[in-house]
Amino acid sequence: MQQQSNINNITSISQLLRVLEYPAPLHPLIALVDYNNVSNDMFPKGQKISLDFYKISFKPTFTGQIKYGQGYYDFEEGGLAFLKPKQIVFSPEDTESYEGIALYFHSDFIRNYPLGKTINQYGFFSYDVSEALFLSAKEKEIIANLFATIANELGNNIDNFSQDVLVTQIELLLNYSNRYYNRQFITRKAINHDMITSLDKLLDSYFEEENSLKNGLPSVKYISTVLKLSPRYLSDMLSSLTGLNTQQYIQNAIIEKAKEKLSTTNLSVSEIAYELGFEHSQSFSKLFKTKTNVSPLEFRQSFN
Repeated sequence: MQQQSNINNITSISQLLRVLEYPAPLHPLIALVDYNNVSNDMFPKGQKISLDFYKISFKPTFTGQIKYGQGYYDFEEGGLAFLKPKQIVFSPEDTESYEGIALYFHSDFIRNYPLGKTINQYGFFSYDVSEALFLSAKEKEIIANLFATIANELGNNIDNFSQDVLVTQIELLLNYSNRYYNRQFITRKAINHDMITSLDKLLDSYFEEENSLKNGLPSVKYISTVLKLSPRYLSDMLSSLTGLNTQQYIQNAIIEKAKEKLSTTNLSVSEIAYELGFEHSQSFSKLFKTKTNVSPLEFRQSFN
């Protein structure tokens, strides 16, 4: 309970703009903030902050090396970062983090539009801030134009068409972001394949050290925590490179380990299930047959 009291919860866009000493929004559910016009000491450094609305940050330039998982990214043209409502972040330690533009919009602003139902499909809202989208020069130009269009619309008098236009622009911004994240997974294959190698080693050691006997099956949360990636980012990265999400990737590793034990040991199916971390051997047998189209015993018999 004490920990929750240390979180600065901002419940409305109007409240946020008051804290930033920024002009009141023309529409209470959406605003664009140019952080070049905001003092960088509005929030104490390192303070926990939670917003009750969405945030899309656009930084036109980056300076220095940008951390990316366990490596560094080499794009210098800027990037995007995304926050969903109630996601807890820390206020930056450095003033540079306040540069750029931020679009804030409440879920009520898009609630009566198709985007209100589909926005959860944009997985990057669940990424950590350190897993930002880095843009090429051409991509940056497109994103900058979208932000300029949104700024222009918000600068006009609000009328019956304003919300339709703004929601359309937000959806276009999210669709471009989806495309660019997919490009990022592909262009950073070397780093991503290193991450997959680390994942494979982690799963191998998990079973070799018999962690499954103590802790059960390896979970997505455990894997992503050790790799220092958000669960959604890891899953999307794997899907882009392997066609499998994290859970499916883990299950495949379990099946490969099971095949090894079935073909090289005399352990019973129940004993193998127990060693792999299953509470019930029936669950193991069901997963094995789903993945291989044969039962564990049938697989073993094929070696005899």
